Amino acid sequence: MRKRSRRFSNIKEQVEKNKLYDPLDAIKLLQSLSSINFVETLELHAVLGLDPKYADQQLRSTIILPKGLGKQVRLAVIAKGEKLSEAFASGADIAGSEDLIDDIFNGFLDFDRLIATPDMMLSIAKLGKSLGPRGLMPSPKSGTVTYQIADAIQDFKSGKLEYKVDRNGILHVAIGKLDFSSEDLNINLKVLQESVDKNRPSGSKGKYWKSLYLSSTMGPSIPIDFSILKDANLV
Repeated sequence: MRKRSRRFSNIKEQVEKNKLYDPLDAIKLLQSLSSINFVETLELHAVLGLDPKYADQQLRSTIILPKGLGKQVRLAVIAKGEKLSEAFASGADIAGSEDLIDDIFNGFLDFDRLIATPDMMLSIAKLGKSLGPRGLMPSPKSGTVTYQIADAIQDFKSGKLEYKVDRNGILHVAIGKLDFSSEDLNINLKVLQESVDKNRPSGSKGKYWKSLYLSSTMGPSIPIDFSILKDANLV
């Protein structure tokens, strides 16, 4: 049986059992309970009525959170010619062509997101085994395969993220840092909820949002009253 620390157990006792929380109240509670020496991340965990083994029940999309993520994103770009120069001029942390592909193939992975132009994808294919398991392989669906290099860099630096359900139909998304204002975190949460609803797969039947929890990196999970979130008019 997994043992909880005394700190965690004391925190858990402050979450009322069998209560569905107002999202804003849950955020404020998690902020008040944070007592560790780094800024925790606020995370959403939702069980959706999806079975991703069916093509028409897969959820995958991108979103730019209006209040950002509170995280410095290290971007790498693989391009050539003018697009490589554009990457450097637009604020890419790392950029290259075949040289960067070789570095990654040999184990270099010091970046959070990899953007590539379509004409480089054939050369990048050999990186699938190292990039795929880490979720770093460029993809048109995530906006990381594009000729619009400057726009892509700006979007990801501004807090753009990709979300998708896991194989069990569960969605896990970080939506900001606990040192944000509670109102800003609530706005990020609302925008994410609207995006998930907007991108509901065509094969989804019955109840879509089965359960919704908010948690912090080292804190408890707090069940959320989805009806309050859905009816909120924040943005």
